[in-house]
Amino acid sequence: MLSALPLATESATLALGAALGRHGLSLEAASADLCGRVLWLSGDLGAGKTTLVRGLLRSLGFVGRVKSPSYALLEPYNFSQLNLYHFDFYRFKDPEEWVSAGFREHFNPASLCIVEWPEKAAGLLTLPDLHLHLEMQDDRRSARFIAHTATGRAWRDASLAALLSLPSG
Repeated sequence: MLSALPLATESATLALGAALGRHGLSLEAASADLCGRVLWLSGDLGAGKTTLVRGLLRSLGFVGRVKSPSYALLEPYNFSQLNLYHFDFYRFKDPEEWVSAGFREHFNPASLCIVEWPEKAAGLLTLPDLHLHLEMQDDRRSARFIAHTATGRAWRDASLAALLSLPSG
């Protein structure tokens, strides 16, 4: 299994997001629903978390501006049968802020929840299907994948297979 996927350019990060969008939502889940997915994004400031989300949203047909929810904490996107919630917990000072913000109701079978800075709500979020660690070392970026569920493993594998089969260029 691939230990880390190199992300040499912004385009590579966008392509990873697009692969996650296309392949994560087309998987057959163990239950009848096709959504109810949770994706965590970890990494330093500037590692490409919001860029990855932009690629994912574009793959789903969203054409508007994709902004970081750093100040608002949440940017919602509604697609016909799917609610996509993009969270950013960077500004949390205490994990309990997640509870008082009332976000728990968004984590449901009709939603895809993408969480930047999940460690800021430590211990209050359930494990995600898939956790991406976006890393920067010198001028190089990469993504490491940790799947916590069977759905997460299938999501990771389908996305990587599609991404790695693309011609380079």
